[in-house]
Amino acid sequence: MSSAVQDLVESEPDTARPSGLADGVYHGLLTEIAGGTYAENQKLPSENELASRYKVSRPVVRAALERLRRENVIVSRQGAGSFVRGQGRAPALGYAPVESIADIQRCYEFRLTIEPEGARYAALRRNAAALARIGAALDLMNTATRQQQHRDDADFAFHLAIAEASNNHYYGASLQALQSHIAVGMKIHGLALLGPNSGLQGVLDEHRAIFAAIRDGDA
Repeated sequence: MSSAVQDLVESEPDTARPSGLADGVYHGLLTEIAGGTYAENQKLPSENELASRYKVSRPVVRAALERLRRENVIVSRQGAGSFVRGQGRAPALGYAPVESIADIQRCYEFRLTIEPEGARYAALRRNAAALARIGAALDLMNTATRQQQHRDDADFAFHLAIAEASNNHYYGASLQALQSHIAVGMKIHGLALLGPNSGLQGVLDEHRAIFAAIRDGDA
């Protein structure tokens, strides 16, 4: 993380409940399984890998995996790990594809009904790990802006990290389900920001202000 972003990040006590953390891992894995990231009979990453990815402890990962087992989404094979159970897969999440400019506008309208509230809860419930994830995405945006580029992936990662910082898995799951739709709008927006009168710095400043408000607990 750059010094500019690091200056914004302050250590905060971890306010997320263990049960809430397990719910987050559970819904994250369920979304990936439903979306086809892990196919039927495919092995899931190890507990250590999942703990590192989700920035949680192994007991939290075990609790999430146990719930998936109880719901017959995965099956454990002794000495081999956890695998996706074919007949237990959840139906794939999805929205109607983006087919017009009007669809992009509708996607923005929908996001405006959920993301501000998600950011408000992030300001109330954020912790040091959540701030680090948001800050890392902001750092990528900062680097891209200095190079007069727009990083769609970093922009989405910023919004997703805020949704996850809300400690409410529905916000994160909704953004993940909309990722391909959001990407279309971000691509068009990014192209519009380039040129002699670049708007990249203004967008970066807006994102910095959002990050600072969440860091400061300003709901």
